[in-house]
Amino acid sequence: MARANRRLTRASRYGKYAGGPDPLAPPVDLREALDAIGNDVMEGYSPEASLRELLRRGTRDRPGLDDLARRVAERRRELTAKHDLDGTLNEVRRLLDKAVLEERKQLARDVQLDDDSRALAEMQLGALPPSTAAAVKELGDYSWRSTEARQDFERIKDLLGREMLDQRFAGIKRALENADDDDRAAIAAMLADLTALLDSHARGEASQQQFDEFMNTHGKFFPENPQTIDELIDTLAARAAAAARMRNSMSQEQRDELDALASNAFGSPELMSSLSQLDEQLKALRPGADWSGSERMSGSDSLGLGDGTGVFQDIAELDELSEQLSQGYGGSRLDDLDLDALTRQLGDEASADARTLAQLEKALRDSGTIKRASDGTLKLTPKAMRLLGRSLLRDVAHRLSGRQGNRDVRQAGSAGELSGATREWSFGDTEPWDVTRTITNALSRTAGGGAAAGAGIRIEIGDVEVQETEARTQACVALLVDTSFSMAMDGRWVPMKRTALALHTLISSRFRGDDLQLIAFGRAAQVMEIEHLTGLEAEYEKGTNLHHALLLANRHFRRHPNAQPVLLIVTDGEPTSHLESSGEVFFDYPPHPLTIAVAVRELENSMRLGASATFFRLGDDPGLARFIDQMAKRVGGSVVSPELDDLGAAVVGSYLGSRDGSGFGAG
Repeated sequence: MARANRRLTRASRYGKYAGGPDPLAPPVDLREALDAIGNDVMEGYSPEASLRELLRRGTRDRPGLDDLARRVAERRRELTAKHDLDGTLNEVRRLLDKAVLEERKQLARDVQLDDDSRALAEMQLGALPPSTAAAVKELGDYSWRSTEARQDFERIKDLLGREMLDQRFAGIKRALENADDDDRAAIAAMLADLTALLDSHARGEASQQQFDEFMNTHGKFFPENPQTIDELIDTLAARAAAAARMRNSMSQEQRDELDALASNAFGSPELMSSLSQLDEQLKALRPGADWSGSERMSGSDSLGLGDGTGVFQDIAELDELSEQLSQGYGGSRLDDLDLDALTRQLGDEASADARTLAQLEKALRDSGTIKRASDGTLKLTPKAMRLLGRSLLRDVAHRLSGRQGNRDVRQAGSAGELSGATREWSFGDTEPWDVTRTITNALSRTAGGGAAAGAGIRIEIGDVEVQETEARTQACVALLVDTSFSMAMDGRWVPMKRTALALHTLISSRFRGDDLQLIAFGRAAQVMEIEHLTGLEAEYEKGTNLHHALLLANRHFRRHPNAQPVLLIVTDGEPTSHLESSGEVFFDYPPHPLTIAVAVRELENSMRLGASATFFRLGDDPGLARFIDQMAKRVGGSVVSPELDDLGAAVVGSYLGSRDGSGFGAG
């Protein structure tokens, strides 16, 4: 133990957590994110909108932007409901009342004071106007007998000066507590130099050297430590705009009182003149800041001018965070989010949540699953489709194994003749190794690595490839999916797409010798690539053209005369349209006898080609049930009526059963 401790260096010792993502949190779950995006895409959303939706609602383990925005709004409401803006006026009134009371006590106990002077003084104190500002002005020339009363009255001037300055320069109020003449002179010099610097900047003449000289002289008044004149202006303008909004939020009576009191700040009207000039300069330099807004403050916690300005800065910062979290502007990304501001307003946990969402967004973009197309829109890449398909296939395998004696989709067809193809080994594979490919992979990986002579070849898991086998002859598969509007209306649109993608993934990854054709049929039918089908939007289109879909399926079967035809039909309605010899589509509802007849005829053609047909009937319409049962009976096919959640497992199971001749999936 002692030996281990001696190996710890200063750099490797434990220290305080400095914020950021939780170092003990699991990495972002791309699979969960991709599943969510894929599901939205299948519902008809664009990948861009789907990504925004994912970030908005969050993941299973992390809150999303909506939750952060809710907390920002709650924080804003808390600030406006907690405070009011008469803190400075109340403090001035308290000091004034205390000074008058102490003066009256002194008048009462001063035995050396003649009666006329005492009466005059008491009359002057008793006749003070109710307005705080007017009373302070009237007592400006009063000759105080009480030392304590005089000090309290002087504190009013000192308080007003510090509050006025604290409105423009954060934190200066405390620094100027018990200020003397030298402190006031330093403030006056800073304001004069600042005015000159801003004037020079407005003319385009200010240099970095001039700014550095200003900061070397007056830097103690700027705890934000700006590094350039633009940073200095941004800081001052944000504070001054907040002060303006605070003033706008006051009642007219409060504004009048403060304006009247301002001339007594530090006992000199020059301060207010300098601050007014500074405000005008900043407004001209940063006209885009919110100088005219206001808030209704309905609380009971009185705020002074400086603290109130800080609250209005917080409110402005919360408003900016709300806009950033909305991600509603063009080109918005989570990189735009001000994490420092989020930490200040909501704490480290909120910032960590936002960083995790930003990591998720970046990981999705960097992983090759989402890319920017030439038109600027986001697209799911083929890699994303593969990953999404594998995820769906895992779900199908889980459902099948639970229902069918632990049948593993990955292992289906693993016993039999070698297909000549190989694939990377994955956990659970029992196929024989392809030794040549495995050793070649190991050599390629270690080539140029400088392995010692005679060290041999080290084979790692990633090097291993296995030989694929087939249980029987090649299969020619046609999956016919109903894309009529009723599928979308009744919530069957996404399960249909997920089923197609799961079957496509299974065949393209495990049964590469098989040939799958996806045929979508609504008013008419068409062959679709999987990317087209998964992104297909629902259209209000009357018609279920099973006849046209069967024509395309039979053409597919004829092109593969040596393969075993497998016909899988997913539908929720009877045929209501067919393709005429002219190429026109005929539609009628209720189904026309001719439409039924041509569909049945084409289904019989499938049977003559040797196809095993399975119907997947969705919904509980009795008429549809009778029709499909009759169709299946006519061609020796089977009917499955799965729940939507089991549609993928039913279709994949039927394909596997038809392929190996077990009849699995029928029923």
